[in-house]
Amino acid sequence: MFVIVRHGNTFEPGELPRRIGARTDLPLTQGGVAQAEALGRHFADHGFHFARILVSPLLRTRQTAGTIAACLEASPAPESCDWLREIDHGPDEDMAESAVLARVGQAALDAWDSRAEPPPDWIVEAPMRLAAWRALFAEPRDGPTLIVTSNGAARFALLARPELLARPELLARPELLARPELLAAISGTASLKLPTGGYGTILRDANGGLSVPVWGRRP
Repeated sequence: MFVIVRHGNTFEPGELPRRIGARTDLPLTQGGVAQAEALGRHFADHGFHFARILVSPLLRTRQTAGTIAACLEASPAPESCDWLREIDHGPDEDMAESAVLARVGQAALDAWDSRAEPPPDWIVEAPMRLAAWRALFAEPRDGPTLIVTSNGAARFALLARPELLARPELLARPELLARPELLAAISGTASLKLPTGGYGTILRDANGGLSVPVWGRRP
């Protein structure tokens, strides 16, 4: 099992939200720490024991992972993975959402959230991210893996394998399975986003098949 967590809040209530990515290394707010603690308690209450913890190098994700791990017994030390780093928003990095909307338009932001199609001049490195998720899902592992990352990086987990987005009736259509960006548009998944302080789970069966029982849940 793979449990994918998005870090907690980095903006205080009432603070103007901005697009923060790889070049803006903000710490968690007090509310963000509380979200991480809630995740840790939730996982502890449900008997989760992680054999491995992977984390982005950014402070907000390391703080979230450390807080979760502190709530669990005998947690392994988090491993930093650069491929889990948040994307670079280019000219929109650290800009107010209103300014980003004015530059790229709502349709571009909707395409990013529903199909991971980046707006102009964002640096996403999609092939690298997809390859890294696929390699992770294929690794032989004993026990669940916790992955703590950011919104831009987490969405590529769902695009890495076609069965993670396809409804059962779509699995018989190879022309669609070969186009994950099309699957994202027709699978019924309204958004690839995880909320701050939220998580999703990806299960791997004995034959290596993957499924997504949970996506976007907050404790």
